[in-house]
Amino acid sequence: MNAGTAGSNPALSAISAGPGFEQTNMNMDLFFEIHSGLPREGPGDDASTRKAFGMVSLLPGPSKILDIGCGPGMQTLELARLSGGRVIGLDFHLPFLRRLKESAAAAGLSGRIRCIGGSMADLCFRAAAFDLIWAEGSIYIMGFEKGLGTWRRHLKRGGHIAVTEVSWLKPDPPAELKEFWEAGYPAIQDIESNLQAIRGCGLEPVGHFVLPESAWWDHYYRPLEERVALLRRKYADRPDALELLDAETLEISLYRSYASWYGYVFYIMKDPASG
Repeated sequence: MNAGTAGSNPALSAISAGPGFEQTNMNMDLFFEIHSGLPREGPGDDASTRKAFGMVSLLPGPSKILDIGCGPGMQTLELARLSGGRVIGLDFHLPFLRRLKESAAAAGLSGRIRCIGGSMADLCFRAAAFDLIWAEGSIYIMGFEKGLGTWRRHLKRGGHIAVTEVSWLKPDPPAELKEFWEAGYPAIQDIESNLQAIRGCGLEPVGHFVLPESAWWDHYYRPLEERVALLRRKYADRPDALELLDAETLEISLYRSYASWYGYVFYIMKDPASG
């Protein structure tokens, strides 16, 4: 849920509820106050990053990887370690990129990680520039199919794309859960529909898997719950702030109750030229 990155986060729908530009800016400031400094900006963990990377066959030679909506970059660091290549972390929220630069320096990876501020919808790279395009919890901002179609032009022939996307895991979700996601992210689909969308973009599915529930809790929801509790005391007299905090709390409580119905799914795909 990165901010270039706000991973499929229905709490963001509360941001547009207030009247006027000033209200939206205030709510965006609060959104980043809630989310900045968390270990991750959406569900995920290093084990899932490693599992997905294990399904990728990199092309010969030094690899070039683009991590779109990288956020503070836990997975960006892991990609640099796993690949031995060069990784570009792209996000529009510059504080996340500053944090990634600090983390890369501390890990001795500064020489292989480059941070770029920019939009995922208007990538500033030449065509066929990357062996691997990665996006954990961010493709929803463009939409699954549109994101794949837009980003594919920057993929080398024979290259791979790996993304996570929130997906229905079984049909006929409970009414309150369906209502929540229809309001916050109406484009949510089941796994088979997303696999069909991959093929429709001219890409070939390589594999997919559901992230474990621990990937939601360990580095995201538990730290987020602690942050929300602190901010409730800080903004006790701010109804607009409490509305956004309530949206975060609702999202967490619904996952606690209905985790078997939906989850983040890692989708790994390749340019069919890879044979």
